[in-house]
Amino acid sequence: MSNATFCTLAEFQNILENQPEPDQTAYDGATARNSQLTKPPGALGRLEDLAIWYASWRGQVVPVLENAQVLVFAGNHGVASLGVSAFPSEVTAQMVLNFQHGGAAINQLCRSVGATLAVHPLDLDTPTADFTNGPAMSEAECIAALQAGWNAVDDTTDLLVAGEMGIGNTTSAAAIAYALFDGHVADWVGRGTGVNDAGLAIKADVVKQGLAANPQAARNGLQALRCLGGRELAALAGAIASARDKSIPVILDGFICSAAAACLANAKSGALDHAVAGHLSSEGAHGAILDRLGKEPILSLGLRLGEASGGALAIGILKSAVACHSGMATFAEAGVSGA
Repeated sequence: MSNATFCTLAEFQNILENQPEPDQTAYDGATARNSQLTKPPGALGRLEDLAIWYASWRGQVVPVLENAQVLVFAGNHGVASLGVSAFPSEVTAQMVLNFQHGGAAINQLCRSVGATLAVHPLDLDTPTADFTNGPAMSEAECIAALQAGWNAVDDTTDLLVAGEMGIGNTTSAAAIAYALFDGHVADWVGRGTGVNDAGLAIKADVVKQGLAANPQAARNGLQALRCLGGRELAALAGAIASARDKSIPVILDGFICSAAAACLANAKSGALDHAVAGHLSSEGAHGAILDRLGKEPILSLGLRLGEASGGALAIGILKSAVACHSGMATFAEAGVSGA
């Protein structure tokens, strides 16, 4: 695994400004190959676009997808003490143990698609600060979490899915979205773990207070991540950026992952060109974030679990796309008359 090479947010911004682009030669070659496969043009629909996109980032006209990696980052939030979640903060550590013992949904989904899973708890005994009173993290704390995500991406991975666990993190994600995009607080706040109407009102008030206490986060992706995010959200951003540095395609998970990714997109236009949206969550504001990011979800199954579950499910779709692109015969190879 490659170690991070940044010690400040300014240095991280510089890395974002100088990341690899897709391989145009591979893109052109994959496009040409797709036009010669034994099928009518466009008959495999979006699978064709996904395969060509994947090929361009891997630099291979005929790519393979064999080493998908799923990462789950866990963190605790100071705002959880304000009543924004239906569950107590202790659940974060308890769920981490469940992941590690193989008992969570993400364990089963990773097995079903042949992906490796690694879980990274981040200072669970030290929640981030209550962002209604100031920044959730110092710059050093944010950098440490970004580095944790960056360093978690295996160099041998050929596809990354990153997810999270953290009581209170839908509030954090809503606060980031409110800081980065137009709209009212109510546009971005949802029920998360299943809060009632009173809990929903508390969340909305906390999000509004968060931006008021951290005006530097408005329309500033990296400051929004530091001031309103959590360690697991910063780690998600670090992992997504690390994958870009290694030309590894990324499948984004749900609402929280997309909010973390939005911080990168705000910091650098095109920072998510190597990423696709795995699914549309039933957490109400997820669709709005995907619209702002210009990402069409691969799946829409009413999921709102987090922990990389929707992204992991989409691995199977992307594997199928690559298998068809790379394994199908061309008209010439099959001796079939083309159009």
